[in-house]
Amino acid sequence: MLFSASRINTWAVLVATVRLAASVPLSPAAVECDRAVLAEAAEAYVTSQKAGSLAPLQRFVASGWEYEENNKRIDATKSVLTKALGIDHRRTIYDLVACATFTELIAANNPEPYVIGTQIRHGADGKVTLVDSVASTTGSWLFNAQNTLKYALQEKWDIIPEGKRDSREKIKAAGDAYMSMWDDAKASSLVPWGAPCARLEGGAYTGRGDEDTCRQGIPTNSSQAPNTRRRYVIDESMGSVNILCVWEHMMNAADSHEFRLENGKVRYIHTMTECGGRVCRL
Repeated sequence: MLFSASRINTWAVLVATVRLAASVPLSPAAVECDRAVLAEAAEAYVTSQKAGSLAPLQRFVASGWEYEENNKRIDATKSVLTKALGIDHRRTIYDLVACATFTELIAANNPEPYVIGTQIRHGADGKVTLVDSVASTTGSWLFNAQNTLKYALQEKWDIIPEGKRDSREKIKAAGDAYMSMWDDAKASSLVPWGAPCARLEGGAYTGRGDEDTCRQGIPTNSSQAPNTRRRYVIDESMGSVNILCVWEHMMNAADSHEFRLENGKVRYIHTMTECGGRVCRL
């Protein structure tokens, strides 16, 4: 069978295109993630929490979406989202690689105060597939919502200019090193400690002056149980990583740690730890 030169050229282009497509790995990161979609869903989540109703969030969720609270998959209609809370402070970071957000909520001026950290994960179609929260309240580790609000409002979490941002890998490594100090004797030397540095742990605050106060109270016993089931949201523009995990050495508590890096060094740490309705104890 004979082919014209134009048909041969067309066939060559087609073969090259197929080969190129086959060489590109398929992964979640290859799916473009829309920041505006993430922001809309995060806003709907906050609106739902204010209203104590799932309705505002409903149009953003996928069929069969799941809800996790304090490391347990539960029915969202029986969650903290059904409690109407006045929100005194909120801040959201955006992960355009994992297609996820993390939102910190402080509801200090309620009969039942809360400090909540929530990761929201989206599927390839942009719909929410998982809402994953640590909901700390009275009895949680060092809980004091009024203090948490006071100190959070004093901090400055600005967008970091391009060219001054740390890489995704460096931000994650800093958070992981800190979270590994309880079971790895070498981990503390891998944390890029900053000065100044401030840690907001429950309602306790270490920030003062230009000192490296984030080292204050770090573990000296590295033979403790590890912090497992780590889930990440990383936002390079904020220099931030949030890690949700199981805090095994404290009653297998549900824990949220968020770290902010500036110029390669840890500047802020925010934590919340909830022990399943029991008073948290070491």
